[in-house]
Amino acid sequence: MKRRVKKHLPNAITCANLFSGCIGIVFAFQGNLVVAAYAIFLSSIFDFFDGLASRVLNSYSFIGKDLDSLADMVSFGVLPSVIMYELFLQAPQINGVSQLLNFVAFLLPVFSALRLAKFNNDTRQSDSFIGLPTPANAILIASLPLIVQQYDALAHYILNPYFLTVLVLVMCSLLVSEIPLMSLKFKNRDFNKNIFRYLLLLFSAILILFFKFVAVPVVIFIYITLSLIQTKLTNDKVPG
Repeated sequence: MKRRVKKHLPNAITCANLFSGCIGIVFAFQGNLVVAAYAIFLSSIFDFFDGLASRVLNSYSFIGKDLDSLADMVSFGVLPSVIMYELFLQAPQINGVSQLLNFVAFLLPVFSALRLAKFNNDTRQSDSFIGLPTPANAILIASLPLIVQQYDALAHYILNPYFLTVLVLVMCSLLVSEIPLMSLKFKNRDFNKNIFRYLLLLFSAILILFFKFVAVPVVIFIYITLSLIQTKLTNDKVPG
């Protein structure tokens, strides 16, 4: 019994991630973007704990890896694109353009699929990431309807078809970019080796505490910036 639990628990958590993503898609198509956004946050929690459970229980499997990617494709690829599509519909429509422009939102699952396929076959990404992880992209997009709900003054800027289009193109580019980004997996508690992870957690906690959901895009920017600084310092230490 214990062996079976050890074998299947990580996959069960991954399935919970997938289930949450599916429920979020339903709410997103119904126009309830707030609940859909929370579904992404819930999926992110499950995504974190399935990896943690796999490492703690030492129950890695190729099926689990593929299942994780399939779940992520739904929760962090399709669901964010539906949220973005609904935001496009809420934005002022441009005559003769918006009927096509709105579908730009569905570039997100295309590039998320490329990102996940790349991750599964890129040996460079065992301890870090190359390109923006799909959960980070999804969380940023999930924050948009929550920011609109929280700050009416920002709704005018977010619900702009040009802004949304540029945002989609930028996020798609980041997903498949060659930018090295740090993983949030702590292999040990050594402060010096994890200083940038601790800084990210500290900044994130402070910003979210004071600014709530509007802090999420800033946190993603800080994540990318700290990753680039870490990479720069690491490369400078390597003898040329």
